[in-house]
Amino acid sequence: MKYSQPAGIIAAIALIAICYMPWAFIQSINVTVTGMYSDGTAFGKPGLLNIAFSILSIIFFSIPKIWAKRTNLFITTINMAWALRNYLLVSTCQGGECPDKKAGLFLLMIASGIMLVMSLLPKLNVPGEK
Repeated sequence: MKYSQPAGIIAAIALIAICYMPWAFIQSINVTVTGMYSDGTAFGKPGLLNIAFSILSIIFFSIPKIWAKRTNLFITTINMAWALRNYLLVSTCQGGECPDKKAGLFLLMIASGIMLVMSLLPKLNVPGEK
């Protein structure tokens, strides 16, 4: 695809912004969980690794070499797995109470999926082909 690399970079930047959006609200302890703030829970900073993988992905989307595209596929796959882990961790019912899922949690999965698909469709220049 002609625009897969810029689309992947935009999705990675969006994912970094999504990590600062509300992901869930836990009513019993009155806490809004984001990717970088989850005080009062044992989640830690679940979006920190997504941010790190997104930064690496932006770098690899920008490098026009075959090794960078292959490495980016690996990085975006791990990023998608970590986003799925965050979705399951944050949205799981615990102690009979289910958190209210916010839009950021769904956008996290969408942006990670877009990054993965865009890493599968790199634009590479093949020698001898115009």
